[in-house]
Amino acid sequence: MTYQDTWDLDSIYPGGIDSPQLNERIQQLIIQIKDVKNMITTWCFNTDQPNFDNLSRITELLQKITTGLHQTETFVDMISSVEADNTQTSAKANYLYQIDNDAEVAMTSFKKLLVSLSTEQFQQIINNHRFEIIKFNLQEMRQQGQELLDDRTEALINDLSLDGLQAWHDHYDSLVAKTDFPLTENGQVHHYSAGQAQNKFESASTAQVRNEMFASWEKGWQKFDTLFADTLNHLDGFRLTDYRVHGIKDFLTKPLAENRMQKQTLETMWQVVAANKQPFLDYLARKAQLLGLKQMGWQDQWAPVNVDTFTSKTYSFDEAADFIITNFKKISPKMAAVAQYAFAHRWIEAEDRPNKRPGGYMTEIPELGEFRIFMTFDGTPSEVATIAHELGHGFHCMVMRDLPEWRRNYAMNVAETASTFAEMVVADATVKAAQTSAAKLNLLDQKMSNPLAMFLDIHARYLFEKAFYTRRQQGIVPVEEICQMMVTAQKEAYQHQLRTYDPYYWADKQHFFFSDVPFYNFPYTFGYLFSAGIYARAQVDPDFEEHYIALLRDTANMSTEELAKKHLGVDLTKPDFWQAAMQIAINDVHEFMHLSDEFVK
Repeated sequence: MTYQDTWDLDSIYPGGIDSPQLNERIQQLIIQIKDVKNMITTWCFNTDQPNFDNLSRITELLQKITTGLHQTETFVDMISSVEADNTQTSAKANYLYQIDNDAEVAMTSFKKLLVSLSTEQFQQIINNHRFEIIKFNLQEMRQQGQELLDDRTEALINDLSLDGLQAWHDHYDSLVAKTDFPLTENGQVHHYSAGQAQNKFESASTAQVRNEMFASWEKGWQKFDTLFADTLNHLDGFRLTDYRVHGIKDFLTKPLAENRMQKQTLETMWQVVAANKQPFLDYLARKAQLLGLKQMGWQDQWAPVNVDTFTSKTYSFDEAADFIITNFKKISPKMAAVAQYAFAHRWIEAEDRPNKRPGGYMTEIPELGEFRIFMTFDGTPSEVATIAHELGHGFHCMVMRDLPEWRRNYAMNVAETASTFAEMVVADATVKAAQTSAAKLNLLDQKMSNPLAMFLDIHARYLFEKAFYTRRQQGIVPVEEICQMMVTAQKEAYQHQLRTYDPYYWADKQHFFFSDVPFYNFPYTFGYLFSAGIYARAQVDPDFEEHYIALLRDTANMSTEELAKKHLGVDLTKPDFWQAAMQIAINDVHEFMHLSDEFVK
């Protein structure tokens, strides 16, 4: 079947950034926010009981506002993703941020309303059948409300964040749009965007191209390094100030709460990862031999292993779609149907062209019950896996779209579970489809890039961010020190096994600059290991699809630990689950080492 590799945004709001329908929805949101504020202010427990009709209207309207803001904001962001130099998007986005801030004031008032209730009154409300489906969410909001400052202060913090937290995030995007990565090829200078340059050095089969592109990569980020450093300092500085005025002393408190996760779970996970690194370091050493290198450099980690006469397959977009759909169907027909629909209805933006942002993402279009995927597809098997990854996110959204908005507000760690599971399905399928030892070795190597990232690369990001937040509490951190922190973190995570590192990784990795999610790192490792445990169940459970969907639908209805206990019967605060999950990737290393024996010179 033939599919287009550009997305259709007109089916959301026709006309782009100036869409009349977009502007109309924004005006509706302004009115809805005003209405719900008034409803919250005038609500009275005694006059609304026992049916709580008015409170039910408040919760429904708050959720409608959330979905409306998410859809309008993500629409503007999608345009910015494919038109990095479009100056209109930043103005529209800023306007929406102001409206979002007003909505946040309403949510603050609602949470304080819940706090103002006696224990008996609150229990009467959550025991009412109208609120049964959002009971957990209301309990969570009541807890959050107890941590809030007075209304005026909270409103002021929200207002200041527009020219603080959010502004620095936007500034980063503006800098990336102007960052250029030239490379001389066949006597001609080609200019690559950040996304194209990253694909170039990660997929290059020759060391010379990798080294030259990586050198250009570092120079590109170095050009604006002081501006990137200012951005990171002030973005995280704002966040630390916000924590301080709310009485939060540990900067991990908020990220853990947002992931509905205990600190003991996080520490146990990293302890198991740290204790099991040797197989992956052995893998890197063996891969260096296969590439003809004395020692792996940072830029060599993703290089394809082409041994014997094998050359890696390049997929067309249509071939990638068919491969994903076929293999999804083997494990979940419903997941395959969602993927098929997304490809057929142009929900995926994958064209390799200039002026696009680097990276990839899936974003929900909640008022339509849809999603969209953004990426830059270069035809490699790893990019096929990336599409599968984002479709996993999409499937998660689709199986929850009949639930209320608050019940769809799952945390990032469990969000990465669904995506990584889908990626595993496709990566495993590519390895099993290999016809020769050389082909299998190459595909197994590409499959290994995921656990390598989870246990080494992302561990380095986590170590860096912990170090940066700790140091930032004492004052501004200069460029040179930030670079040194990054190299130190990479050396610890990789246990000094690389010959080169990426000192500007803190600048080129957009995850450090997100305004809405602090510590955008450990949830990936959690999601990978959690999904590994789920994938193991898929191999033996005849009713897996039903059980998997049940787990996904509960992801915003309980803590992470409760979710694992209910659906998998495991205790995440103990090392047993994590060790068993890691063993799956370790087994892949053993197979890689065995297969590569005949190709080592």
